[in-house]
Amino acid sequence: MAVIITNEQNKIEIPAHWAAKINQVAEICFQEEEIPLKAEVDLLFVDNAAIREMNKEYRDKDAATDVLSFPMYEAEEEIADEEEILFGDIVISLERAQEQCEEYGHSLEREVMYLLVHGLLHLAGYDHMEEEDKKQMRTQEEKLLAVIGAIR
Repeated sequence: MAVIITNEQNKIEIPAHWAAKINQVAEICFQEEEIPLKAEVDLLFVDNAAIREMNKEYRDKDAATDVLSFPMYEAEEEIADEEEILFGDIVISLERAQEQCEEYGHSLEREVMYLLVHGLLHLAGYDHMEEEDKKQMRTQEEKLLAVIGAIR
C-alpha cells in the first residue's frame, strides 16, 4: 500500500509528520474495506482555485470544494497477488480544509484526515447521494476516524 503525496499549493505548510499519518489512515481504511494492500493512491494537495477548476471540469460545478475522488479500480477486477493497482486519486484543497477546521472548531490535521477518509471511502465505492447511503458513509467515516484517534 502506498500513498503518493504531491503538494501543488503554497499557501499552507504541510507538517512533515503528516506523511506517516496519511499512510496509517490509508492502511487502516484499506484493511477495513478489504482493499488489496498493494493498491496505490495518489493524494494531491491544492488550493481553492485549482480544486474549483477541477470541480468545474469533472463535475460541472463552478465552485471550490474540499475533496474530490477519482476511482481507478473496480472491485470486480482480478489482480495477481504481486500486481500493484492504482486505486485512485484524491484531491484535497488545503485552503478549504483550513476554512472548515476553523468553522468546525478542530485542528487542520483532523480536518485533512477526515477528508482523506472521505475520499478513500468514495474510492471504495461509498456515496452519499441518498440519505441511507449518507448514513452508512458517515458511520464508516466516524468508525475509521475513531480508530486513528481523530474523533470530534
